[in-house]
Amino acid sequence: MLDFIQNLFRPKAPAPATWHAVALTPGQAERHARWVEQRVFLNWLGPYYKAYHLRKGGAAGARGLRVHLLREKGRQGALFFFDPAIGPGNFRHFYEHLGERMLGLGYHRACADQCTRRHAHHSETTLKQLYKPDPTDCPHTGRCNQRFGLVTVDLVAVNGQPMFIRLTSNAVLEPGFTPAGPFDELLKNLLDAPLPDAATQALVREYHAAF
Repeated sequence: MLDFIQNLFRPKAPAPATWHAVALTPGQAERHARWVEQRVFLNWLGPYYKAYHLRKGGAAGARGLRVHLLREKGRQGALFFFDPAIGPGNFRHFYEHLGERMLGLGYHRACADQCTRRHAHHSETTLKQLYKPDPTDCPHTGRCNQRFGLVTVDLVAVNGQPMFIRLTSNAVLEPGFTPAGPFDELLKNLLDAPLPDAATQALVREYHAAF
């Protein structure tokens, strides 16, 4: 599995593909709003947050949700791998909700796009949301407050099967911006939440298959 993920990020010859804007249909939006209202997301916020810290501390095991860390110069992130127990419907709801939680951190969504790349033996579809901090100044420095930098939330599927959600932050290094907050703090704001009760756990099946 790790070799396959690494291959996804290796440079490839460009394939004919185009990005286009994507939006939920009215039916999808209504169903998603109900998913949020019922707080089904509590089934995965805390568990993914725990899995992230286990992976970071080198204690991740074979059981439970899987997270892979991404670290590059000026860019940090994590892959939150799909688990069959979640179901493709819930995973897509979770992807949408992570973006909604970004709005509560002083961000606005700059774009929501989709692209499908067709390879010899598989197709790879990426849903991408880019979030930019709202243009406000830091009262302590007078510089533009970049919060956690530019944040991208992706959902990658292969042959229609969800693979992972990729969350990354890129610090703006230009003069006039405050230093970007740490990625750990971003994840704390997004994922640190109480565990679900039995009634919330029982809702997983309702949204398991279809989005």
